[in-house]
Amino acid sequence: MQFVILGVSAFVLAGLLTWPVRALAIKLSVMDLPNMERKTQKEPVPYLGGVAIALSIIIVTYGAIYYSDNTKTNFPLITYALLPAAVLGLMGLIDDIKGLPALPRLIAQTVVAILVAIFMLNAELNPMPSANQLLNNVITIIWIVAICNSINFFDNLDGGAAGTVAVSTFGIALIAANQGQELITALACVTCGATVGFLLWNKSPAKIYMGDAGALFLGVLVAVLTIRLDPGISPQINSLAILPILLAVPILDTCIVVFSRIRRGISPFTGGKDHLSHRLMRKGISKTNTAFCLWGMQASFVGIALVVYFYSTTLGTPGVVLAGLYWLGAFVWFWRIPSSD
Repeated sequence: MQFVILGVSAFVLAGLLTWPVRALAIKLSVMDLPNMERKTQKEPVPYLGGVAIALSIIIVTYGAIYYSDNTKTNFPLITYALLPAAVLGLMGLIDDIKGLPALPRLIAQTVVAILVAIFMLNAELNPMPSANQLLNNVITIIWIVAICNSINFFDNLDGGAAGTVAVSTFGIALIAANQGQELITALACVTCGATVGFLLWNKSPAKIYMGDAGALFLGVLVAVLTIRLDPGISPQINSLAILPILLAVPILDTCIVVFSRIRRGISPFTGGKDHLSHRLMRKGISKTNTAFCLWGMQASFVGIALVVYFYSTTLGTPGVVLAGLYWLGAFVWFWRIPSSD
């Protein structure tokens, strides 16, 4: 019940905070203008929604820790996830307001990922299977940077990223709760609640965007949550496979975009109308229904991850194989849709 209360609290707070944050963005003229061919909106839309998301998650989480019976232990464990998320969220906020080149952003993401990996190693919080700690750290760094950029890339459609993160963190919360990982459960529930609360404002037609501040904050947070999640099923490869399955759609979007741009000889960090959402809309699907399609697709992957976890002895391996074939099939289908009009 306490996890439900945390999620509802974050939902309410995010929904309430988004209104004044939106007003502030309009006053400061921090707007996403429809001045590029890849933009899908017809009117300027304020940024800074990520500030409301981040504040909601931070306030609810630390408020819960303050009232907990084990504040001294829980505070540093939660901070190792929220602090790096806040740092990159702040960088994203600067990018939203002033604009930053891709290279400094990538360097900052890598530095933060290295620091998180070092902290997790020292605190013995890295569950990676290899006995080689250097390899574990490299995997952790790559995962954090990759997921951080995946969520950022995926934030290209009204409600797309917020809804997908909500679905993913709901799945993380269910597995963590069953494993007795209370801090992971709590943070996943808070993140799920905050993104749904923001979604009230971000659904099509969006009244506000989360911007890089929100996408980078959520990217780091979700990456750390999945790293810390320990499904604990056998064989271990199935336990590890659950993690990318829980984030399958943002990963799919990133792979489609990166490979498509490399094939066309342009930088992966160059904007374009080649994301999953753009390809679906090119098929004649409305913006609202495109969001529903992406949420539903992510929900189906989360459903497979839950089947792999709860029925590991009978359906674990078939579930992982099914997820892999489903992902590859989706990749081929989306790849065949033209990357531009």
